[in-house]
Amino acid sequence: MKKPIGIFDSGVGGLTVYKAIRTHFPEEDLIYFGDTARVPYGPKSPNTIIEYSLQNARFLLQNQIKVLIVACNTSSSVALPQLRTITKIPILDVIEPGARQAVLKTRNGRIGVIGTEGTVRSDAYKTAIQNLKPDAKVFSRACPLFVPLAEEGWHDNKVAHDIALEYLTEMLVNQIDTLVLGCTHYPLLKNVIQNVMGKEVALVDSAEAIATHLSSMLPSEQDGISGKDEFYVSDNEKKFSELASRILGSSMSYLKRVRLYESWFVDA
Repeated sequence: MKKPIGIFDSGVGGLTVYKAIRTHFPEEDLIYFGDTARVPYGPKSPNTIIEYSLQNARFLLQNQIKVLIVACNTSSSVALPQLRTITKIPILDVIEPGARQAVLKTRNGRIGVIGTEGTVRSDAYKTAIQNLKPDAKVFSRACPLFVPLAEEGWHDNKVAHDIALEYLTEMLVNQIDTLVLGCTHYPLLKNVIQNVMGKEVALVDSAEAIATHLSSMLPSEQDGISGKDEFYVSDNEKKFSELASRILGSSMSYLKRVRLYESWFVDA
């Protein structure tokens, strides 16, 4: 019997990771959990982020997953040590693959990182990038309004452009040539971010980076049977379904809300 790959995120942003993994692994079973009741994670304290991340992981572990994908950059930057204490299965985060892609893409060694307040505060990307390229200059900026823009489906309008310009002007001033989209929500705003930064700046999509990394470590299933998908959220499944249909280009065959208790989940 196939064991599934488990993916969690704070909301819809991790669907960019799901989509990339589904493309690379068409025969794998995937289980996705979006913590839509408590998004965004970025402004929350490290202790709260760790608590939420452990709860999300425990729910997925109940489904006998073989790999845990931490699609949330904030959880990846804060909660990985604690997550690794509750399971022996492989845990993949988005920080290291994103850092590697940034180092490969940069030409002038000046790399920008945008993310939630929690991710930027942790300096996780800066540390990972400079471990790989000690002479790299890393410029980080929190962009907290990008998450609600993505959650609302405002991916490419004037409001999104004006906010992106406000956040990213200092990146242009610092003459970066590579920008890490350090939140899985941000690839949903890729067009507007690229328009502000210009075509000469390479964007690093953490979703593609983690799917590529997973391909290097996990042999894909070769049983000729298309993988099954299960999606779970902690709130507002109707809105999640609508946004997911736009992101994925298709409707979901299985979506269920689960109710959260202190450290475990039950069916709603």
